[in-house]
Amino acid sequence: MQRQTTADFHPEVLRLFDRYVHGLIDRRGFLEGAGKYAAVGTTAVGLLEALSPKYAEAQQIAKDDKRIKAEYAEYQSPQGHGKMRGYLVRPANAKGRLPGIVVVHENRGLNPHTEDVARRAALENFVAFAPDALTPLGGYPGTDEAGVEMQRKLEQPKIQEDFLAAVNWLRAHQETTGRVGIVGFCFGGGISNAMAVRVPELGAAVPFYGGQPRAED
Repeated sequence: MQRQTTADFHPEVLRLFDRYVHGLIDRRGFLEGAGKYAAVGTTAVGLLEALSPKYAEAQQIAKDDKRIKAEYAEYQSPQGHGKMRGYLVRPANAKGRLPGIVVVHENRGLNPHTEDVARRAALENFVAFAPDALTPLGGYPGTDEAGVEMQRKLEQPKIQEDFLAAVNWLRAHQETTGRVGIVGFCFGGGISNAMAVRVPELGAAVPFYGGQPRAED
């Protein structure tokens, strides 16, 4: 099957999908809007399926890659949601302590793509930690669609505290040098920006777009 590109979709469908994945409209809102642009032989549901990411096809580093050591780890976030969980990955044959990177997902929880990014970071000789903001609700539910709905239910200030706690947890981890950076995507980009002004010791913050800190900060 030929891979589709953005040129295969009406611009309004792409705009609706962008609003949908960023939580500005729900599934029904997308389907009602996109249905007007469905060509003969397609449906709004088909458009949504075609635009949704295929994580298995995009994976770069397998979960069982022998070059990495990966596990799920818990940490405490007393100012946030309490006990939290994340995906901890480091090189399998690391010699001594390494710098760390906190990897922050989009507005849908710790999905397979974000875990893959953490594995990529580990292969660049970092201890990578990818927290799951959805931990209080049972963790990433298996689909981005459900994840977006779940993350909407959480208090945003507490989510930020959860990631602040993750940064400090990784800084204090016995396998890191204490030098830690952060990278995030969309929602995670906003978290990265927030940590840049909240953590003076932060080594680097790399946002792939996202909300900006307040000017006074």
